[in-house]
Amino acid sequence: MAYLTTLFLSLFATISLIPLLIKISRRLKVFDIPNARKVHTEPIPRIGGIAIAIGVFVPLLIWWTTEDTFLQTYTVGAGIIVCFGILDDLKGFDYKLKFSSQIAAALVVVYAGGLKITNLGTLLPDTVVLPLWVSIPFTVVLIVGITNAINLADGLDGLAAGICLLSFCCIGYLAFLQGDRAITLLSLSLIGAIFGFLRFNTYPASLFMGDTGSQLLGFSLVTTSVTLTQGSTALSPVLPLIIFGFPVLDTVTVMLKRIAQGHSPFLADKQHLHHRLLDLGFWHTESVLIIYIIQAIFVTAAFIFRFYSEWTILIAYGLFTSLIILAFFLAKKKSFRLKRDGVFDTAFKRRLKILREKGLFIATSFKIVEFGLPLLLLTTCMLPRVIPAHTSTFSLVLMTALLLVWLFKKDWLRRSLVLSLYLLIPVIVYLSADHIRLPEGHHYIITCYNLSYVFLVFFVVLTLNLTKRNRGFRVTTMDFLILFIALIAPYIIGTQIDYKETGVIVAKTLMFFFSYEVLIGELRDRMNGLAFATTCSLIIVTGRGFLGV
Repeated sequence: MAYLTTLFLSLFATISLIPLLIKISRRLKVFDIPNARKVHTEPIPRIGGIAIAIGVFVPLLIWWTTEDTFLQTYTVGAGIIVCFGILDDLKGFDYKLKFSSQIAAALVVVYAGGLKITNLGTLLPDTVVLPLWVSIPFTVVLIVGITNAINLADGLDGLAAGICLLSFCCIGYLAFLQGDRAITLLSLSLIGAIFGFLRFNTYPASLFMGDTGSQLLGFSLVTTSVTLTQGSTALSPVLPLIIFGFPVLDTVTVMLKRIAQGHSPFLADKQHLHHRLLDLGFWHTESVLIIYIIQAIFVTAAFIFRFYSEWTILIAYGLFTSLIILAFFLAKKKSFRLKRDGVFDTAFKRRLKILREKGLFIATSFKIVEFGLPLLLLTTCMLPRVIPAHTSTFSLVLMTALLLVWLFKKDWLRRSLVLSLYLLIPVIVYLSADHIRLPEGHHYIITCYNLSYVFLVFFVVLTLNLTKRNRGFRVTTMDFLILFIALIAPYIIGTQIDYKETGVIVAKTLMFFFSYEVLIGELRDRMNGLAFATTCSLIIVTGRGFLGV
């Protein structure tokens, strides 16, 4: 459950902080201003990288151990990237200061963390390793290069975040198969943070990650992939080349083209591959999807070829990238431009648009959340092996208050529901950690119960993305009370559990908090059904405690 906890915590931390950061960005006037080489037409807040960083660091602090050198040095290096990135987004830096901060972060993981590229596999004769005077500068240049490659790829809504999401899914899975817990946890925290950010960055974006986010993702991508493939592992040491995939292809081709035209390779222009897709007539979302598909092919190939020889990987990479470059070359030579009146646009996309406008997708996902979430809470109320009498008394008070408000003061019902749920959920989730002992052979029930959290979170996030509510997910100071209660619950209830279970309790509690916030927002003022389900949960807790069942 540590992996699931990490994913939930990073997701919820990121998605909860972003509305607050948007307000701060508008107050401080920290915007990405449109210009001739940018696609967006209105100023967009660009401090989403702060939310990503917090979303990554929060779960890492829970699983922090002084025995893991990689996580320690990574945190320091990433901290440098984030601090200078924030200053860059607020004030603006020239490229020299930006490079200096990236080099400083790279030197931390190289010298203090021992991250060095010394093994190139079959590209060098057997037993030959790169000497330090070659491996250290090579590693630093690679870290700085990939950090900037992701920064340069951040040109369309959701593009850089989506590319990195695919890459970290690959890295996390490979690390899990290799038994590397540190990189698996870090990858999951990055995946959760990116998912939370994409809620606000998918086209049309209401927030950009800025240099803070793009550089953090680039730095994380290169350090995790290199650490995973160097040292005593069967994974090919050139595998990161495929995992980097599209960003490397885009950066190299653009820089070579600038040099060929007699310009500086660092000149900002509109020659990136995503710009060229737009020039070919693809829409914004179509261009992003095409690049997602290309990157998905890269990361799939990374998994398939993970044990192949280095020459095989290089040849495969070269052939595939050559095909992509050739396709763009021929499209430009033939003056190709996509026609927008074909069967795909007039039939498929039009029908898809009609279905979306009718709300079919949001209706389906919302119904799953509307009925599934209260059912999960009812199930959780049935799980505790013992419910203390004082907990049942507390539940009886909540139930009585909720019923009185429901019957006589309906305009207070929404707030009463929120208060009742916030007070009930952390306690009952904590008690469910010591669940009813099941007969032999029935442990799959608990497994299905735990997986139901993942299932529901998927549809909650889907609902959140499809909703037509302008205000979206809202967080108030009262919402953070739940985290405080979840953390201190083990000490105020009195039952002792393993410390690691506390992280699971926090994750499940936050999942309920997040999901009910979305559900209540979508219900508007139609609270009767939710009030009935919540009352049933309180009745179960009250009855079980008093009856001793």
